[in-house]
Amino acid sequence: MRSRKFAVRAGAALAAVTAAAGMVVAVTGQDREATVASAGARTEPDRSEQAGAVLQDRVTKVRAEHKLPGMVGMVRDGDSVRYAAAGHGDMFRRVPADPKAKFRIASNTKAFVATVLLQLEAEGRLSMNDTVDRWLPGLVAANGNDGRKITIRQLLNHTSGIPDYLNDLWISGNYVADINPAQRWDPRTLVKAGTSKRSLAEPGTEYNYSNTGYTLAGMIIQTVTGRHPSAEVRTRIIEPLGLTDTTYPESDPRLYGNWLHGYFTIRDISFSNVQILNAAGAIVSTQADLADFTRALASGRLLAPAQQRQLQQVVSAEKPYGLGVAVMQTRCGTAWTHNGAALGYFSTWFTSPDGKQQAVTAVNRYNLLPSKTDGAVTTAALDAFCALKGK
Repeated sequence: MRSRKFAVRAGAALAAVTAAAGMVVAVTGQDREATVASAGARTEPDRSEQAGAVLQDRVTKVRAEHKLPGMVGMVRDGDSVRYAAAGHGDMFRRVPADPKAKFRIASNTKAFVATVLLQLEAEGRLSMNDTVDRWLPGLVAANGNDGRKITIRQLLNHTSGIPDYLNDLWISGNYVADINPAQRWDPRTLVKAGTSKRSLAEPGTEYNYSNTGYTLAGMIIQTVTGRHPSAEVRTRIIEPLGLTDTTYPESDPRLYGNWLHGYFTIRDISFSNVQILNAAGAIVSTQADLADFTRALASGRLLAPAQQRQLQQVVSAEKPYGLGVAVMQTRCGTAWTHNGAALGYFSTWFTSPDGKQQAVTAVNRYNLLPSKTDGAVTTAALDAFCALKGK
């Protein structure tokens, strides 16, 4: 397994807009359902309605072309919202996919974790320039991976040089087999697996996506605050924003309430180990909650101005990754974005820099193998996002 499967691929999703017009309506049939909702006052022209039509078109086509169990989408302009869905949320019981259902957001968790660390910096409790060794002395000290030289910022923007522990066959094999979803994984074990491989580059010199860096980030949160990173995410982000359908499970592999079943090939793998992904990808959420979070983050509700600027400082134009988010140039202007891939689930989001416009898409099958599906899912979200701007 290659860790790049968990990395941001939005840059590969830039495709031409296909025009779509008209009101989005429910689509009936054996294999698909479309759900549409709207709220708030209309604008002239009603771009959200047009974007909703684009979204439903893409969701229906991607689901069919990639033979997915189900796919959902959401597009929002201010208070005007459109949902789209196709296929099944539970393919064995033939339950239609619900665009308001919960799913594992995987690496979209990283934006939550980066936000907590930036908030702690604003409170004077740490600095992005602190070394890993400052908070976790001696933990990163093998095969050229040196915690005395690696900063928190470099963990968050993937320039630490520390290899991804998901490249370790023992760990990735355990995760994919999913024989014991409740198996406990000490984050130190994951870090040890990552640092058992030689450093990929000198800290700060090269972008290499690494879940190990975010495992370390979560450990730093716990060292600084005395609380598990899930507790800090809950009290600093989830509760203040009223994200009632968002949870950060520490160990429980189960999903609750209304949720999309996730599939590995045709195997229902919804209940998978969350400790392996921990601060790198454990959060469960919905499209609406994810859009609410990214709106709050982009609009500056969660961070002080100095930290907001740091969030957006990307590695390079070629690697437009900031701290837990990517800030990239699309055909319809600047957009913030990220994606998440875990067993059974792939999702992606775009938001405008002012937080007023969002698009989200998600599917409930992911095999952690090379696939064109993630690019198609990302393109669907980008097409709907750009339709909001008339492009």
